[in-house]
Amino acid sequence: MPLTSAGAKRKLRAARRARRLYEREEVRRFTWRSRRRRNAWLGSLGVVAALIAFVLLGTFSPLMALRTIEVVGANRVPAEQIQSALEGQLGTPLPLIDFADVKQELSAFTLIQSYVTESRPPNTLVVRIVEREPIGALMTESGFDLVDAAGVVIQSSAERPAGYATIDARAGVGSAGFRAATAVIAALPPDIRSSLDTVTAATKDDVTLTLSGGARVVWGSAERSDFKAVVLAALIVTNPVGSVGEYDVSSPDSAVLR
Repeated sequence: MPLTSAGAKRKLRAARRARRLYEREEVRRFTWRSRRRRNAWLGSLGVVAALIAFVLLGTFSPLMALRTIEVVGANRVPAEQIQSALEGQLGTPLPLIDFADVKQELSAFTLIQSYVTESRPPNTLVVRIVEREPIGALMTESGFDLVDAAGVVIQSSAERPAGYATIDARAGVGSAGFRAATAVIAALPPDIRSSLDTVTAATKDDVTLTLSGGARVVWGSAERSDFKAVVLAALIVTNPVGSVGEYDVSSPDSAVLR
């Protein structure tokens, strides 16, 4: 059927209305997407701003200032001395504590072998220390020095420290003989270690022990010390100190009694 002029105009108006509706819908969709992107951006910006404010508040707030220094593990080193050495950090916010300065202050304590720190909000610093463990005594002109395995002096006294063997390392604490002697002492079980009188080592391969009953133990080098200690303990059970004069465990697979 032929399209009349009036019909054509109606179709044209309908097409224009549809076009306007489509354009308005597209504008609404674009505006909604833009608004959602803007809201998401503003939300992210707000989260970042809140995080920055929280960090700044936690870093610089007086509420986070150091007020208490707690020392754990101190025995020979008085905890009060450690606290006094670190008192320059008091009042500093926990995140801003100068740990390089803490290290420098604690390194002055020769009896501290190692340490770790723990910040405990809101205002406590915990210092956990490991002290040097004495292993034997060295004779000096004025008496005895109680030392650890590294040769660091823990205590000096006129009398020999009770419960510790005398170490005779003729080349000094920096020698291989001294290191071998301390390695052997560390490998001994508590009951034998407590009965140990002297340890001599001119070199790293000729460690010799003397027990409190007078018996000698030819140890040799510090190699296989754990196994040698087991063999020696078994020999002492079957052949107590006093019944033999010497235990030779330098070759632990074929130990010898004399």
